[in-house]
Amino acid sequence: MGFYPPESEPNYKALYMHVPFCRKRCLYCDFVTEAADFADERIDAHVSGLVRDLEKAALRGQLKQIQTVYIGGGTPSFIGASRLKQVFLALQESLDLAAVDEFTVECNPDSVTESMLELFTGFGVNRVSLGIQSFIDSELQALGRVHDARSAVAAIELVQPYVDNISIDLMCGIPLQTAQNLTANLQTAVELGINHISVYPLTVEEGTLLEAAVEAGEVRVADDDTQADLLELCKTLLETAGFTHYEIASFARDGFQSRHNQAYWTGLPYLGLGRGAIGMAMCDGVRVRFSDLEEIERLDNMSQAAEDIMLGLRLMQGVHVGKVNQSRQLLPGLEQCLAELIGSGLIEQQAEHYRLSSQGWLLANMVFGRIWSLAE
Repeated sequence: MGFYPPESEPNYKALYMHVPFCRKRCLYCDFVTEAADFADERIDAHVSGLVRDLEKAALRGQLKQIQTVYIGGGTPSFIGASRLKQVFLALQESLDLAAVDEFTVECNPDSVTESMLELFTGFGVNRVSLGIQSFIDSELQALGRVHDARSAVAAIELVQPYVDNISIDLMCGIPLQTAQNLTANLQTAVELGINHISVYPLTVEEGTLLEAAVEAGEVRVADDDTQADLLELCKTLLETAGFTHYEIASFARDGFQSRHNQAYWTGLPYLGLGRGAIGMAMCDGVRVRFSDLEEIERLDNMSQAAEDIMLGLRLMQGVHVGKVNQSRQLLPGLEQCLAELIGSGLIEQQAEHYRLSSQGWLLANMVFGRIWSLAE
């Protein structure tokens, strides 16, 4: 038996479909992914499973209010155009794609093709997220990426005639990365006309190949102070270039903010399909998360109130005082906690919002930890 929300609850607003396969697993990756050969039968089985899950969700009426679709991974482009077409056809049969505001597919530079982009256009894909990470070969090698700088630029130029809403991921704090190199990466992205850039500090996750290399003394990663300096450099350069810093890790030109990701940050119900995907539903007023259609987390009222504050603070406009006032009723220590965070210079109140300060943005995990502790 899978986990399904009661029919009386609101339908999902966002649909995420996970493709957990890549040509090669990067050194830093801790996602639910695995390296596979293109002809691996597990990929075909996974695609068939996604098609079945879409058909079941449609029969249960769970796709009637879908506003955004996101196919991520892993590397969706790695599985090829013919497999993606099977998923697209199932989507077309299961929901009204014409009513979807934003349809995103993740691609890597080494596997995106012109035939694939023609397929995207035919099925209404209007946003492509490219895993670039860097435009410098030595940095790409340090991360274990399979593409080089030239193919990164070529991939962007290949996509642009088909989709103008292109998002790229970049990393800062890559081993031996200098401020000059990071500046060059950002300038390349701006000069190429990218409209959405997510910048992530490289983190050493438990169980990754990067962790093993760091522990063996083979790789040295940037310390917290260096990471903070690099993140501030990103913010300065991108805002000067006309980007708005609208979420902790996200910068966009006007009109190109990710609508799908904002569903996560604003607490809208979302459906996750495919092994490793996570979804969230409101069941009798309780926020429930599930993966592989099995419940993995059920938040009580206190935890839900704390999460609402943390999610709101992810957005740079902050969390509205109305939401804070609602949460105060469930979190008795919230008022004192916010006062202490304001006193420490980590949060500021502007007009009708509480928001992270410049210092708080760099120490967001600390802020979130303080707020979450109120629910424990």
